[in-house]
This record gives sequence, structure tokens and C-alpha cells, in this order.
Amino acid sequence: MKTTLFIGGDLGAYGFGEGHPFGPDRMEAFWRETQNQNLDQRVTLADPVTADADALARFHTTEYLDRVQTLSRSGHGYIDGGDTPAFKGVFEVASTVVGSVLKGCELMLEGLTTRVFVPIAGLHHARRDSAAGFCVFNDIGVLIETLREVYQLRRIAYVDIDAHHGDGVFYAFEQDPDLAFADIHEDGRFLYPGTGAAEETGSGAALGTKLNIPLPPGAGDSDFYSAWERVASYIEGFEPEFIIFQAGADSIQGDPITHLNFSPAAHGHAARRLCDIADKMCNGRVLALGGGGYNRSNLAKAWNEVVSGLLG
Repeated sequence: MKTTLFIGGDLGAYGFGEGHPFGPDRMEAFWRETQNQNLDQRVTLADPVTADADALARFHTTEYLDRVQTLSRSGHGYIDGGDTPAFKGVFEVASTVVGSVLKGCELMLEGLTTRVFVPIAGLHHARRDSAAGFCVFNDIGVLIETLREVYQLRRIAYVDIDAHHGDGVFYAFEQDPDLAFADIHEDGRFLYPGTGAAEETGSGAALGTKLNIPLPPGAGDSDFYSAWERVASYIEGFEPEFIIFQAGADSIQGDPITHLNFSPAAHGHAARRLCDIADKMCNGRVLALGGGGYNRSNLAKAWNEVVSGLLG
């Protein structure tokens, strides 16, 4: 299947400087390994694209966008309570994450590619009106709203294997029965953001339609593969029109800020299985996002497992 990879300095610039876990060197670490494995010869490369304000406003409030603009001009302070520092140009850099994801979606729905991977994306903590956990704009939320508003797709599946619960996506769509949400993550009693209990299955019209699978610290591949069977069955039963995959690499053993012990092979397995489901149900469409991951060697290996899985 044709797979498009977004790569370029404007995308890699999303990061918070030397010493911050989410530094701007993450994309380079991934890209070096991509070239080492010659995967760059098998994908179609695409340049980053910047989203406009109208696209961002499909998910985020005008007041929040104005606040980020102001902080972006000054370059001082924090966009959230202390995890996500402002820097000059942060609005434009964060908009490029979103724009690249939206361009990938456009290419897929115009039939120009089947799969997409955006390594610096999957910023799943940002809320409609606030930043959180290194995430300025929620590219996933903007993507979901775009799929509905622009492309008239309703049944969308979101799968997240980042160590942190995707709270910014979950709570934004908690009452939406047409958004399948499946998230394997470290138990929130031990890790930020402290959410994602198994009992959180949606609310209102969507009660019972979401799948949160918290795992204890130290959980490894056997735990992942067991949980994955539940995810695959859930997504297949939902029969999605489009699949979004947040492939955070901070669930790999040795990450400096989390406590799960998956191997990179888990990420490849997830990508391959989602592609199998997509081939049967939604014309092969899987849009994968890098998400978290703060051990550079880990993210390079895990994300390239994802690329390999998308290629088939």
C-alpha cells in the first residue's frame, strides 16, 4: 500500500528546547533510523504544511487560539500550568503539526495515498480551550472535526498506545457514539494525566462505547498483546470509515518518564493489525501519529516499526 511520510524541519521544530523531554531533536532521531533501514526508499515523502486559523477553530476555542497567539509573540511564560513553555513562533510551529496531519488526511481521501505517518503529531492532551502535557494544539481533535465537517465521515476509530492516557481526545468526544476510542496506557494512578480508568466507557449517548485499558507499571509485551486482542475486536465490531493511530513510543521499556516495558515490536504489531482491519472496512485508510516518546533510540525503533507495518 502506498504510504506517505511527512518529514521536514518545520515539523521537527515542534519542541521545547534543550533539556525538555519533548525536544526538537526527536524527528532527527527517527529520520536517521528510517534512512538506516532504507525505509525512506519505500515511502513517499511529503513536506510539512501549516494549518490556518479556520482549521484550528474546528476544535479549539477562539479565546484559546488568541491566547496562544499572544504567548507566541512574546515567547515568555507557559501555555499550560508548567509543562508546556511558550517560545517565539510556537503558534506557527504547532499549526504545522496540525496542518501536516490534515494534509495527510486530504491525500488519503483524494485517493493519492493509502496510509500516512506524521512523526511529530498525536498531541492528545490539549483540550479545546487549553494546552496540557507538552501539547499546544490537539491535531487529533482537529482531524476528527475535519473528517466530519469537510469530508462527511461519521464513524471514526481512534487507537492510542502511548503510555499516557489520551485525555484530550477522550473527554472531547466522551459523549460521541460515532467516535470509537481505544486506549492502552499506564494506569493513571501512577502516571500523568491520572485518567483513563477501565470504568470510563463514555457518557450520555456514548455510554459503553469507549475502551480504556490501563496497565500496571512494568507491564510488558505479553500484557500488551492480550490487551490488543480486545482493541482489535472492538474496532472490528465498530466498522470504522477511517482509523487514526496514536503510536506514542513512551510505552517502550527504558523511557525516562514512564514505566511500561513494551518492545518496539508491539508498535509494529499494532500497525499491521490496524492495516488489516482498514483493508477490510475503510479502503485501507490508517493515519498514524508519533505521539510521545522521550528515549530517542526507542522512538526511532518504534516509529520505524510503525512505518514498516503501514507499508505491509
